[in-house]
Amino acid sequence: MLTLIFSLLIIISALSAIITGNTRDLTEAVLNEPVNAVELCIYLCGGMCFWGGIMRIAEKSELTEKLAGIFALLLGGLFKDIDKHGRAFRAICMNITANLLGLGNAATPFGIEAMKALAEEEKAGDTATPSMIIFTVINTASLTLIPSTALSLRMKYGSANPLEIVPAVWITSAAALGVSVTAAVLPLMGKTQKGGGP
Repeated sequence: MLTLIFSLLIIISALSAIITGNTRDLTEAVLNEPVNAVELCIYLCGGMCFWGGIMRIAEKSELTEKLAGIFALLLGGLFKDIDKHGRAFRAICMNITANLLGLGNAATPFGIEAMKALAEEEKAGDTATPSMIIFTVINTASLTLIPSTALSLRMKYGSANPLEIVPAVWITSAAALGVSVTAAVLPLMGKTQKGGGP
C-alpha cells in the first residue's frame, strides 16, 4: 500500500512540474533533498547515540531497578498482572523513560523487548493481554518532558527560540496520554466486572 502511495506521489509531482513549467525546481529537489536527508540523519545521529548510550549505562548500572521501583508506584494499578521486578516491567520503564526524553528511536527497542517479555510472562499466544494493550497505548501516546528530537530539528533549522514549544508539548502529550489510557482502561474494567459477576 505504501509503495502505491509513494508511487502516486512521485507521478503526481512529476506531472505537476511539467504542467506548471517547474521542471527545473523538481530536478533541483531530486538532486538536493537526498543530500539534505543524509545530513539530517547524521545531525540527529549524535544525540540518538548519546541518549541510547545513557540508557544502556542505566541498564547496566541497575538504575533501571530503581526506575522500576518508582514506576511500580505510578503504574502498579495499570499493570496488575505482571511481575514488577521482571524483564517486561523493566523494559516498560526504560521505554517510558526514553519517551519522556523525546527519544522515540531509543524507545522502540525497549518497546519491542517489553512486548516480547509480556507475551512470555502472560502466555499471550496470538491474543493481546490487557497489559499489552495498556502498554501499547502508553507507548503510542508517549508523555514527553524533553522533546529532544524536535528541539534538535528546531536548532538545526535556525529557530530563534527552540524551547518555546516545550509547554505545548507537555500539555498535548499529557492530554493525549490521559484520554488514550482512559479509553483503553474503561472497556477492560467493564470486561473484568462482567467476568466477575454471578
